[in-house]
Amino acid sequence: MKLFSPMTLGDLKLDNRLVMAPLTRMRSGPSGVPGPLVVEYYRQRASLGLLVSEGTYPSRAGQGFPGQPGLVTDEQIEGWRTVADAVHADGGVIFAQVMHAGRVTHEATTGGHEVVGPSAIAIDGRTHTYEGKKPYPTPRALREDELPSVIEEFVQASKNAVAAGMDGVEIHGANGYLLHEFLSPASNIREDAYGGSPENRARFVAEVVEAVVAALGAGRVGIRISPAHNIQDALETDSEDVRATYRALVDRIAPLGLAYLSVLHKEPAGELVQDLRRAFGGTVLVNSGFGEITSRNEARALLDEGIGDAVVVGRPAIANPDLAYRWREDLPLNEPDQSTFYTDGAQGYTDYPALQH
Repeated sequence: MKLFSPMTLGDLKLDNRLVMAPLTRMRSGPSGVPGPLVVEYYRQRASLGLLVSEGTYPSRAGQGFPGQPGLVTDEQIEGWRTVADAVHADGGVIFAQVMHAGRVTHEATTGGHEVVGPSAIAIDGRTHTYEGKKPYPTPRALREDELPSVIEEFVQASKNAVAAGMDGVEIHGANGYLLHEFLSPASNIREDAYGGSPENRARFVAEVVEAVVAALGAGRVGIRISPAHNIQDALETDSEDVRATYRALVDRIAPLGLAYLSVLHKEPAGELVQDLRRAFGGTVLVNSGFGEITSRNEARALLDEGIGDAVVVGRPAIANPDLAYRWREDLPLNEPDQSTFYTDGAQGYTDYPALQH
């Protein structure tokens, strides 16, 4: 079964082609330091071919949620070192996802740091903060002369991840956060070199990727995108514009030789994803589940039919620390408890049982 065959991913060798999606779990407290509970959660799942951490913020202004871990302070870096050591001790491979929330946050979450985005357009809705639910604020549009410092935040957080012993980083360009906000014509109405045309809207994302690759080497850097996901008001409803924007991005980053491109899209076999895959020319991870849970049979088919090189899964990995074993042997699965996805403590986090093997 191709799902359980080894593969090369950039500079690394993976035991199988099952990748744990970056999953927001909010267990790192106000300090953003991954503690023993977080260490145990990732360690339990080390038999998956690659673990991608939950989104980690590269600056306090980039923090999106209460309890989100960071890659900024010495204590946060040490926390991730303990996670990486535990995963490696159990034979696993782990990347840190570096995520700037952009406008998907509130000053009551960021410790008073100003909420920023590509343009001064607020999300319609409310967000969880340390002070309860609050309406999303209108972000301040980043000035062009500020963008290099935001790029440097991504670079420094990526360096911090590798210094902590992580095997690489995934740049979060998906799901409506800062980089996706630059890609979407609904959240980016800039009139400078970073707005307007598909090439201009892709420019900032490409510059982040190029800078991180220059710091770490391409073989330890991946990027996650979610074209036409239409989440958190980063709307992309014009299919021709979507194609042009993401082709502009992929055409610019493909020559770098990244470890992978991870694509979250409901139709991974469709023309858009497969066109991007051909243009990228390297390893492509596919993730069909967001509204739908990816099944074992679907994951097998995605690889057996040559639709992707590895499969990214979320909720099955939350509920089954030994998912690789269960899927390989076609054993029953634990059901994920959605009510504990974003709570505190071990319940619904580290207490899902593994089968004896």
